[in-house]
Amino acid sequence: MTEETQTADILDMTVGIVANYLSNNRLDPDQVGALITATHAALSNVGQPEPLLVETYDRVSSAQVRKSMTDDGLVSFIDGKTYKTLRRHLTTNGLTPDEYRDRYGLPSTYPIVAPAYSAARSEMAKAIGLGAKGRKSKSDATAPAKAPSSKK
Repeated sequence: MTEETQTADILDMTVGIVANYLSNNRLDPDQVGALITATHAALSNVGQPEPLLVETYDRVSSAQVRKSMTDDGLVSFIDGKTYKTLRRHLTTNGLTPDEYRDRYGLPSTYPIVAPAYSAARSEMAKAIGLGAKGRKSKSDATAPAKAPSSKK
């Protein structure tokens, strides 16, 4: 089908649809032009792929970033709730920490874990001896070294 034939077919369909609509419905004369334009545009776009919707997100200000970071928790820009750690919240919303930072214009140093929660977890790990591999414990350091026994 050539371009001219297709255009003529669309015009014929537009005239038929608008004429049938106007024969059954009352419309002000100044609205007929808009009806013709809308009908022609709709028929011209038949078979064309729908345009992709691009979600846009507002970038947060530096004041909002400062307010979102409290010692007890981090306020999510997705739902406004406070979380000790954002990792699970982000994965349930289909985001990685880097995608979250990019989406809202956050610096790469923006934390994913609240400072108080991080400190508490660190203290707990130190208390049970995690990360002390290769180091002597306090009890070993204070104990006197054994003298080599000499057998004669």
